[in-house]
Amino acid sequence: MGGSRERVLARVRAALADVPADEPVERRPSRSYADGHFEGDALEVLVDRLLDYKALVERVAEEELPVRIAAALERRGAARVAVPPGLPPEWSVGVSVECVEDRPDAPLSAADLDAIDGVVTGCAVAIAETGTIVLDAGPDQGRRALTLVPDYHLCVVRADQVVDGVPAGVRRLNPSRPLTWISGPSATSDIELNRVEGVHGPRTLEVLLVETDI
Repeated sequence: MGGSRERVLARVRAALADVPADEPVERRPSRSYADGHFEGDALEVLVDRLLDYKALVERVAEEELPVRIAAALERRGAARVAVPPGLPPEWSVGVSVECVEDRPDAPLSAADLDAIDGVVTGCAVAIAETGTIVLDAGPDQGRRALTLVPDYHLCVVRADQVVDGVPAGVRRLNPSRPLTWISGPSATSDIELNRVEGVHGPRTLEVLLVETDI
């Protein structure tokens, strides 16, 4: 085996003997992976990536959040939505739809979740560079099935949860927790590149990006 490898390499070297060498190229890692930052505002980049993934995105002020949640659910035409047990109670103020809590002692069945109109959660971290939202089953996010079965996911992301790149996001996460990484609505393509949405998660992802200075 070793002799065969050397013969192949010798033939390659011989074939390239008269090819001029290229000028050396200085290869530098992108800023996001070198120091955790890149050019541009992280919130702007996150919104751009999410829109590119065909998610719905709205930037809202902290005090407007309950009203915007209610408006989003009304636009969706939702009548019943699932919520994790630790969803902040102020988020549902003014919401006219029925909020069905997925309690640990009485979890919603797969059939229940399939019949629900959507789910409202928070998140653990959002990564601007890749447009990724990460859930870690925290109190305001709930178990994985809660966000994978319903067809609509309304996710609240706070500005201080947004990081520039993947390394910074990973540093904020606990690897022992069940992590769900979401980059836009659920979608896949077959061998002919026909896009199919909603195969392994919600067809519609809507993000409310909460800022304190708008």
